[in-house]
Amino acid sequence: MNQSELIKMYDFTGRTVAITGGAGVLCGAMAEALVSCGANVAILDREPEKAQPIIDRMAGPGRAVAFYTDVLKPEVLRKNLDEILAEFGGFDYLINGAGGNSPGATTRPDQTFFDIPESALRFVFDLNMLGTIFPCQVFGKRMAELGDGVILNVSSMSAFRPLTRVLGYSAAKAGISNFTQWLSVHLAQEYSKRLRVNAIAPGFLVTDQNRNLLLDASTGALTPRGQSIIDHTPMGRFGDPEDLLGTVLWLLSPASSFVTGAVIPIDGGFAAFAGV
Repeated sequence: MNQSELIKMYDFTGRTVAITGGAGVLCGAMAEALVSCGANVAILDREPEKAQPIIDRMAGPGRAVAFYTDVLKPEVLRKNLDEILAEFGGFDYLINGAGGNSPGATTRPDQTFFDIPESALRFVFDLNMLGTIFPCQVFGKRMAELGDGVILNVSSMSAFRPLTRVLGYSAAKAGISNFTQWLSVHLAQEYSKRLRVNAIAPGFLVTDQNRNLLLDASTGALTPRGQSIIDHTPMGRFGDPEDLLGTVLWLLSPASSFVTGAVIPIDGGFAAFAGV
């Protein structure tokens, strides 16, 4: 394979990507990278106005448009697919980035495991699990009809090594890893060998959701939990959104055409470290 063929593998010109949770920090970085590689990007978010700063700083041959979505409502997702087809004329890839945690689904000094409310657990399970499964049903059906396409889910390091206190999120992300493997087999066996489903499992990146858990709000110093994470991360730092991009582009591109059902850690070595 010559150099031009290698470069072409990461040329997404004429391809369209839908990203749920696309206005967030991590998925916003993915959207920027894909536009720079020529892709059309549909940023799907419950707060699409938050995508505008991301779109404003994009530079590249592709373009991005933000749409309102609700990943827990299949009828809204079907409307999104129609909007994407009308805007870009096609659809090729899905990144399931919508997800998150809730303080109510964690243990803490004032809330034991036995006191975690049903409503908090349902919120976290629904957002992460159903918020991944429903988009796969809606957008995956289109891919199955075409016999081609890639789905990329977002798991977590907490799916590999359940984090203390974070019950709901860890369990939900473990479910996403399992679902990724199941769906990869199902689509390849039942519909097309060109349908691929993989996931990334980010380690610890500082985002709006976890900043106060990792860093002291007044000093910026590591909290005890943040220090423990760094002590168990061989590379000795938190990740940056940009650290995800190489793996994301690889898993969407033809360079990974024989990769499906994989959950790829991007964690600075956290999963590999035994602590001794």
